[in-house]
Amino acid sequence: MPAFALLLLAILTEVVGTLALRASDGLSKLGPSALVVVGYGLSFWLMALALKQIPVGLTYAIWSGLGTALVAVGGVVAFGETMNVMKIASLMVIVAGVAGLSAAGGAH
Repeated sequence: MPAFALLLLAILTEVVGTLALRASDGLSKLGPSALVVVGYGLSFWLMALALKQIPVGLTYAIWSGLGTALVAVGGVVAFGETMNVMKIASLMVIVAGVAGLSAAGGAH
């Protein structure tokens, strides 16, 4: 599987784990707590596989930046968290930064 596809799956499983962490009520609910462990475990494994082909700085920037943006949107959708213009603008800056790092030729 291509490295960037592995990284995308790592991001998605991390987002699932993070949203499940919010739903776990302090890890007191078994189902969401299990999703936290599985989500983070899969995420780190998939990211480790992606790191075989993508530099660590670029990998982590994409993983953390896009993960942050997706978790913020997921919080709004799943938990009714607020979103305002400043949050949207800040998320756009994160995504632009990740795109800039990628365009700068970080992959090999």
